[in-house]
Amino acid sequence: MLDSLPAPLKGTLAALLILLNTLVLLPVLLIVALVKLAIPADPLRRVCTRILNWIARIWIGFNNLLMDLLHKVRWDVRGVDNLSREHWYFVTCNHQSWADIPAIQYVMNSRIPLLKFFLKKELIWVPLLGVAWWALDFPFMHRHTKEQIAKRPELKGKDIEATKAACEKFRYTPVTIFNFMEGTRFTDEKHRRQKSPYTHLLKPRAGGTAFVLGAMGDMIHTMLDITIVYPGHHTGFWDYLCGRVRHIIVDVQVREIPARFLGMDYENNRDIRTDFQRWIGEIWAEKDQRIGELKATAVLTPEPGQ
Repeated sequence: MLDSLPAPLKGTLAALLILLNTLVLLPVLLIVALVKLAIPADPLRRVCTRILNWIARIWIGFNNLLMDLLHKVRWDVRGVDNLSREHWYFVTCNHQSWADIPAIQYVMNSRIPLLKFFLKKELIWVPLLGVAWWALDFPFMHRHTKEQIAKRPELKGKDIEATKAACEKFRYTPVTIFNFMEGTRFTDEKHRRQKSPYTHLLKPRAGGTAFVLGAMGDMIHTMLDITIVYPGHHTGFWDYLCGRVRHIIVDVQVREIPARFLGMDYENNRDIRTDFQRWIGEIWAEKDQRIGELKATAVLTPEPGQ
């Protein structure tokens, strides 16, 4: 069986096949994207958007199949029974490694609309990925610093306006916007440096989520609060490709976003900012407790050679 191959060989094989999958599908993606760009008819553009999302789901599906063929992962998935690909979602998750993203894609690919991230506009120049993100309508953020606004007051509020305009295309096609609230991967060093009040989490950064809800609050009303736990010793992306990650728990909590936070002015309304931060803090405290419970009850899956 392929699972019995040496871990570095499986990791190399997985990486090469994912790259091949990307190189095969990227030209098809770009052709459809150029048709969408060239012909301004809204019905055709909506059809192209659905085709582009379908191509992306094929890419993810192949990667998922590859993981199933190469590895034996015990998936413990909870809370996904009533999700829909015809609904708009905001998704957040605790962040331990870059394996979190393919793990979430594995679980969510056929259940919700394609995951999309708010990206800095400079990332459009990343080779291959930047073009793919553009083709798939990933929203590129237009953020101005406080220094820029101080020099040019007329820029105040322009970032939200530009992002709202960029997100108008999502009004007719369901979308899932994804954001790691911690902003970075969890490590013991970062945890100590932050003096985080949580045992298993870094402090959440509410501003990025507030920016999304401010720009898209009239479309997105539901949050999927995902908690990932790796009960074994290996959690890294290379470990995931190599098959060393043998057990993954994915717990999904569906939360309706309070109406007062939809379309909010987070930066200029102090009361709403305080209220929103309190709400996020409550969610994070619950997540921290949940991680502890999941770790305590998890039954370890033997790794290869054990």
